Amino acid sequence: MRVHIGNLSALTTEEALRLLFSAEGEVTTVRFVTDSYVGRSRGFAYVEMPNIPEGVRAVKALNGREVDGRALVVTDEPERPLRSRNDRTRPASRHNRRP
Repeated sequence: MRVHIGNLSALTTEEALRLLFSAEGEVTTVRFVTDSYVGRSRGFAYVEMPNIPEGVRAVKALNGREVDGRALVVTDEPERPLRSRNDRTRPASRHNRRP
């Protein structure tokens, strides 16, 4: 189960999130989303938990919990179907119209 964590402080570390979520169940990965230009955290992260009931319990237990001075917003991330690059559709604009 993929869990989205929002409203993260810039001081929050990957290790701190892993510790926080591992109290609720097994954690496989923790991934912070960073700004590509500056390299700083954009204020949200994703945690992968292999067991769905543990993930649901973590969402309920940790949503609103204060970490590094900020209340976390924890939600479950719906599973997205895998798509190939050719499945993408783009709206017609003046740049990609065919003659």
